[in-house]
Amino acid sequence: MRTSSKQPRKQRKSHFNAPMHIKHKHVASHLAEDLLLKYNIRAVPVRKGDTVKIMRGALKGHVDKVAKVSLKKGMVTVENATIAKADGTQLPKWIHPSNLLITKLDLSDPWRKKKLGVTSTESEGET
Repeated sequence: MRTSSKQPRKQRKSHFNAPMHIKHKHVASHLAEDLLLKYNIRAVPVRKGDTVKIMRGALKGHVDKVAKVSLKKGMVTVENATIAKADGTQLPKWIHPSNLLITKLDLSDPWRKKKLGVTSTESEGET
C-alpha cells in the first residue's frame, strides 16, 4: 500500500495498518550471493523453514532455520537464537528481517517455486 504523503505519521500509519498481503512483503530479506546469481532476485519474503544467517547484533554469524514469522510484529525468530531471562529461562530472540541473509530457501511450496522460476528438476536436490 503506497502512501503519497511525506508526513512520517501517515507513513507509519499506512505501514502498521497495511493488509496482510502487503505486510508479507515487509518481512523480506536479502539472498546470499549464490542464490542471488541463481535466481536473479535480490530479496524474497522470509518463510518458516528457510535457513538464514544473522548479520547484525549480539547473535551475528548464527546460521539456522527460521522458527516463526510474525507479520504483526514484522519480525522473525530463528532456531537456537535465544536470550536468557533473569530466572535462567530461554526466550526466542525476535530479529528484524533486514538483519538476516537467506542462505537456503525452503522450496516445498509450488507457488514459491513458480515465483522464483524454479523447474522441478532444479528443486529435487534442495528443500
